[in-house]
Amino acid sequence: MRPDLEIVARLVPADTRVLDLGCGSGELLERLSTKGCRGTGVEIDSQAFLATVARGVAVLSLDLDTGLDAFAPDSYDVVVMSVTLQTTRRPKHVLSEMARIAPAAILSVPNFAYWRHRAELMLTGRMPVSDELPYPWYQTPNIHLSTLPDTEALFDDVGLDVSTRILLDEQHVPLRTPRMASNLRAARAVYTLTRRQPR
Repeated sequence: MRPDLEIVARLVPADTRVLDLGCGSGELLERLSTKGCRGTGVEIDSQAFLATVARGVAVLSLDLDTGLDAFAPDSYDVVVMSVTLQTTRRPKHVLSEMARIAPAAILSVPNFAYWRHRAELMLTGRMPVSDELPYPWYQTPNIHLSTLPDTEALFDDVGLDVSTRILLDEQHVPLRTPRMASNLRAARAVYTLTRRQPR
């Protein structure tokens, strides 16, 4: 399992109902079942969908941009999304739906302002390709490129409060860095989010 998914798995409380959006091959949900979690995956890629089914994990084939209204309000305890938000056409809508479906969310996102990405663009004049951004620009599924401050501003706009923020380097090792340097040093971040209560 990817190292960032190991972090996500530790953040999900035991014995909870979990919805994993963009669940890939279902590894995370399979791991969470050992913590007593009951989960459902959502995956549109046909090969990943079949791999999830082969693991015995419940999975639905839905478009995240248009299909999340299939889930009732508060039908899950936690919604998880790992390195998928930037591939959606309507990230704000998807986050709003996550907040409707569950009171808590765990989200991992790539940071397009990471210093190596900036340096590669500046020094070569070409879009970066790395472990975090493994596709050339013409094949990438990433259609919304954002920095950590951009992403956190969107959370606030949607009404999601950040409970935890874990910054990761390229090897997915947690970083200890001053907040002002985090946008340069973090290749990825994992957030725990809670739905803001009305005042």
